[in-house]
Amino acid sequence: MKRRLAARVLAIWMIAPLGHAQTYTFRNVAGNSTFTYGGSSDGANSNAQFSFPAGVAADSQGNLYVADQNNCTIRKVTPAGTNWLVSTIAGSVGSFGPLRDGTNSHALFNYPTGIAADPSGNLFVADTGNNAIRKVTPVAGTTNWAVTTIAGNVKYGFADGTNSAARFNGPVGIAVDANSDVFVADQYNNSIRKVTPVAGTTNWAVTTIAGNTNYGTADGANSTALFNAPAGIAVDAGGNLFVADQYNNNIRKITPSGTNWIVTTIAGSGPGKPGSTDGTNTGQFNSPTGVAVDALGNVYVADQGNDTLRKLAPLGTKWVTSTIGGSAARTGADNGPGTNALFYSPHSLVLDGKNSVFVADTDNNTIRIGFLPPAILTLAPPFGLNGGQFGFNLTGPTGQLVLVEASSDLLAWLPIWTNAFGPVPLSFTDPQSAASPPRFYRVHLP
Repeated sequence: MKRRLAARVLAIWMIAPLGHAQTYTFRNVAGNSTFTYGGSSDGANSNAQFSFPAGVAADSQGNLYVADQNNCTIRKVTPAGTNWLVSTIAGSVGSFGPLRDGTNSHALFNYPTGIAADPSGNLFVADTGNNAIRKVTPVAGTTNWAVTTIAGNVKYGFADGTNSAARFNGPVGIAVDANSDVFVADQYNNSIRKVTPVAGTTNWAVTTIAGNTNYGTADGANSTALFNAPAGIAVDAGGNLFVADQYNNNIRKITPSGTNWIVTTIAGSGPGKPGSTDGTNTGQFNSPTGVAVDALGNVYVADQGNDTLRKLAPLGTKWVTSTIGGSAARTGADNGPGTNALFYSPHSLVLDGKNSVFVADTDNNTIRIGFLPPAILTLAPPFGLNGGQFGFNLTGPTGQLVLVEASSDLLAWLPIWTNAFGPVPLSFTDPQSAASPPRFYRVHLP
């Protein structure tokens, strides 16, 4: 028994590549702020140029995608070691509209603003000036991208329906869930729309799930809820939506309930009351335009009018607002930690699998990254056998998920336990540890 126990202790691997901490450090990924109106060059890092990039998305491979608004193009930003390589995958620089599908530069956009990526690597674009929703699909076996219009057309309006029969009015924000349902912040219709693939066809059906063409601030279900120029939208793993309700200076949550959608306000002080205050249920915003959500349910906001990035952390039924980047009423392009970093009208943001935050810093014509220092993950005594089960204690940053995996041969690893750190150490025990052969363990932060 002592030999088996010793082997198990030696096989506990502590892996903590990145984790949760309180202070983000921000730096440029691509583009530069030298030219007021930007440029359109592809290239690496600051040699690449953007012109008022508005939307940013990330795929599961760590690539970024940018709706480069004034260039009317879709750009890809690929990590390559310590570099980031920018290429143009769709649209033609300076050729805005008309609505034209096709491959690569043959396709045309009209001031695209929002962009999202689905789990299969397809992109969805809110083509604002064309009042349309576009799909950008990688062509298998090539480096090409095919653009199709899945809903709406150049004519603005407000109508549900299929494909081009649907009408939008300045769609801005876009999000996609694991089922490839697309959600749109239809800004000038003051509504939230859902675009759903019709099974067995190539059609897409558009429905309105919240709001109507009247603007206001009311919470409620479906069309009884009112928005005022919603700009950003995100969806969490549970299917809840979060909306940056721009002219209301609010952050709204939309919860599915059967066939209904229930809208509540989780932060903000309402129209005509912009601010930058942090706090519990006292957070204030100034024309928020972008929103993202992480695996723990934290909501991140591009607070454009304040030139800052904010975070809303759930605390029971309350929400705690903090500023994670930028300083209210101070524009700039400075890199650095937290509020030492400066932004200029950031429009949107997205998180990757490592909880790094990528920001479309629109008026700086740059893409920025906010990254966290490595988390501290420690093995805390006691550890060993207890009632025939092997276990150990773990400590780490509160709220950070931790994963334990087991193996019998150090080759194949099976996830067997996950939990979130709290104020006291976590206690792990494995009921299978008494079985033969000996089991080995490793622990890491997902």
